[in-house]
Amino acid sequence: MIDAMPGLQHRYATELAPLCIPWRAAPVPQPALVVFNDALAAELGWPAERLRGPEGAALLCGQGWPPEVRTVAQGYAGHQFGGYVPRLGDGRALLLGEVLDRHGRLRDVALKGSGRTPFARGGDGKAALGPMLREYLMSEAMHALGVPTSRSLAVVATGETIWREVDGLPQRVPGAVLVRVAASHIRVGTFQWVAASGEVELLRRLADHTLQRHDPGPHEQPYVALLEGACERQAVLVAQWMGLGFIHGVMNTDNMTLSGETIDYGPCAFMEAFDPQTVFSSIDHGGRYAWGNQPRMAQWNLARLAEALLPLLHPDEEAALALAQAAIERFGTRYRHHWLAIMRAKLGWQAGEAPPTDAALDGADQALIDDWLHLLHAQAVDWTLAHRRLSDLAAALDTQPARASAAAAQPLAALFADVAALDAWLTRWQARLQRNAHGSPTDWAHAMRCVNPIYIPRNQRVEEALRAASDEGDMAPFEALLSVVQQPFDERPGLERYAQPADPMTARRYRTFCGT
Repeated sequence: MIDAMPGLQHRYATELAPLCIPWRAAPVPQPALVVFNDALAAELGWPAERLRGPEGAALLCGQGWPPEVRTVAQGYAGHQFGGYVPRLGDGRALLLGEVLDRHGRLRDVALKGSGRTPFARGGDGKAALGPMLREYLMSEAMHALGVPTSRSLAVVATGETIWREVDGLPQRVPGAVLVRVAASHIRVGTFQWVAASGEVELLRRLADHTLQRHDPGPHEQPYVALLEGACERQAVLVAQWMGLGFIHGVMNTDNMTLSGETIDYGPCAFMEAFDPQTVFSSIDHGGRYAWGNQPRMAQWNLARLAEALLPLLHPDEEAALALAQAAIERFGTRYRHHWLAIMRAKLGWQAGEAPPTDAALDGADQALIDDWLHLLHAQAVDWTLAHRRLSDLAAALDTQPARASAAAAQPLAALFADVAALDAWLTRWQARLQRNAHGSPTDWAHAMRCVNPIYIPRNQRVEEALRAASDEGDMAPFEALLSVVQQPFDERPGLERYAQPADPMTARRYRTFCGT
């Protein structure tokens, strides 16, 4: 059955052997496929029909691999909520290896929940079905939304029950293994771990391996290019998170990848009523990773990467520090550039074309965006629906070019308690739309609907689906929700419940958990 996963390589295990520990998945009594991603299997060049069978389910949870398959647990350190932990690593995960996909991209394939490893810190190394389905759902939703992300190939039930705390009480829940695909699992924490050892040549090997995978040269200053590349990818990623109202929830340095993909979907959630201080994670007591703090936290994490890279940036310590500081300071400019572009797209505006007026236009647009955010916050308006209904309103300008009719504005106005404040802002928004250089209101509305989803994994729908799957063995709600969020921009009749936010009391009480 090894030919069910052809082309599996072991570059990380071979080139960076000191950074990982050879290990095997724990035995499981009765592996059974719960959900499988046929499209992703096709991208990897793997035969879905073979992996869907009983032997395939066993392989997908780490069983029956021959000795030449070098499964390893990766080591890394990390700052967790600001506190440095020198030894973390894959306590319940294994890297199966890498595969060159149909597009020529090298991608990691890893298991999550495959049993204790030497990096485990008191846990059982297992994973519960609910959190693994949550990661599958969230990662595939993010992929459909166009956000760089790890992907989910499969969730396999192990046939065993494990103890987990549910609603404050210990309960037995079904166990499962997630099969995750990523551009790589190299983290900021990986560099921190090696840098702390003082082994500069090993640090160089890690940096060279990472450059080859994510920033292939040639580069005049390769390790500066590595840092700059990571900063750019994170600026793009976090701007996309912010534009969608996505809150990662646990932006520790061991959860930030050099590839710029979203990874580790433990306590993540999508914001509904707009509030920059929104936090869902049950362990984020101080709001460190609130929606509005994510850009600053990304920059903080990247500063830890820069510190780890200092021995490679320049032989002179002061020169190395200057290069690192410059790259980290540029992150703010990079992020603001991408955030402005995303918000312009969400609001239907085209950027200025004449360079001499760009700065003035950027400033005016930013002020109008800030006023929109203040309006949404002051009236606790749903982030996703506000932008989608604004997209619909743009289409109405074709028939009422000076001002959209009250009837056309009603679906948006219904989200606001103070419609007069909305009307005042809309007058300015429509004036800005008229400055677009190209297209018609119909074109603008279409472009807006392509970036403003109607469906996201709304928190109450996610919980309904996971409870049904975990408590009752009923996968129908999960499969229905997955189908909806895989086409997030296409509004369809009969799916209204998936677009509706929770009632305010339910939304305020909602908490997410790391899922260990």
